[in-house]
Amino acid sequence: MAYTAEISRDNPGCILFLIDQSASMNDPFAGQPGQSKAARLATAINRLLFELTIRCTKDTTEGIRNYYEVGVIGYGATVGPALGGLLSGRHLVTIREIADNPAKVNPRTRKIEDGAGGLVEEKIVLPEWFEPIADNGTPMCEALSEVLSILSPWVSSHPNSSPPIVINITDGEPNPGCNPRTYAEKLQNLATSDGNVLLFNLHISSDPATPIFYPESPSVLPDASAKQLFEMSSNLPPHIYQAAQGEGYNVSPNSRGFVFNADIVEVIKFLDIGTRARGLR
Repeated sequence: MAYTAEISRDNPGCILFLIDQSASMNDPFAGQPGQSKAARLATAINRLLFELTIRCTKDTTEGIRNYYEVGVIGYGATVGPALGGLLSGRHLVTIREIADNPAKVNPRTRKIEDGAGGLVEEKIVLPEWFEPIADNGTPMCEALSEVLSILSPWVSSHPNSSPPIVINITDGEPNPGCNPRTYAEKLQNLATSDGNVLLFNLHISSDPATPIFYPESPSVLPDASAKQLFEMSSNLPPHIYQAAQGEGYNVSPNSRGFVFNADIVEVIKFLDIGTRARGLR
């Protein structure tokens, strides 16, 4: 049965994020004033990377176990690795390297309950690996081609691992002349003994349109770009389908890993659900 392999240090998982960095990512997120789509998305990616390091921490003596290799690829004015600091220029890094090498650490405060009916400020430190960029067009085909060149050798060298997960986040149509479905099909044909590579897509928007989560059919989607991204998306494997169901989403075995026009809270949920592992040991 596919997608049942546990993730271990001998058979790690692989997660690749594809991030649209085109000029339109400077626009507001889902019609909301304030930060741009690029800035809010950077916050979501950094939060998820931090959460992944926590998932891989088993105890204080051993620290972080290398259960994952992770990459962030940006596509806009250029196509390439988008992690900063000491990890700059690298397509894939281990989760331990992520934990040990944030590009910067930002102190912040948050309000928490004081146990007596009031609120107090608590100082927290949030690491950051990825910064917002928004410039030029949307070279999605080049980005998917780069992912193919990264994952083809990875799959060959990890034949028994859980198949890689690719999460593509974009707000618009690819550059003229680009047919991303061709590259998506090649990517989804890559496989380990546990199943084919999973490609999930998140279509974010500047418009306050009704969000759509994990649809079964493109007929419910409002435009050609969203329908194309749906067609490029993998069906949810059982463990991710169950995770989405557990979060209250109306999903079925035919649902695909596609979300349209989510707000930032739902983006974070999508990233979390999309990277759920069946087991870590």
